[in-house]
Amino acid sequence: MSDAFTTRVLNVSTGSRERVVDLTADCEDFLREAAAGRDGLLNIFVPHATAGIAVIETGAGSDDDLLAALHTLLPADDRWQHRHGSPGHGRDHVLPAIVPPHATLPVIDGRLELGTWQSVCLVDTNKDNAHRKVRLSFLG
Repeated sequence: MSDAFTTRVLNVSTGSRERVVDLTADCEDFLREAAAGRDGLLNIFVPHATAGIAVIETGAGSDDDLLAALHTLLPADDRWQHRHGSPGHGRDHVLPAIVPPHATLPVIDGRLELGTWQSVCLVDTNKDNAHRKVRLSFLG
């Protein structure tokens, strides 16, 4: 039963700007080793109060569209009760209610089951935290 659950932590540098970081290749690399051709579930979790995980299209502008939509929904201004950090940082603490800090995806024959244009992404609007941890866990 020891190979039924396997986990790995990724260290992701997001820098000092808002970013959508594609983690799909990291997930696939992890599953090649952890799943070894088996079926199961991949859980992706970011243990931070100001980041989330999204399954979206990347590379065709959707990642930039997501950040623009988040600016509309969560403006970086002084309306937020949570006030430490950069101006408007309180909105970063609301982000995980809209972009949750986790996703669980099916794995079939050791491969991540994503749609044609889907990617697994870290969404980070917090410019004050340049380094993130992302936990990948496979349950076979």
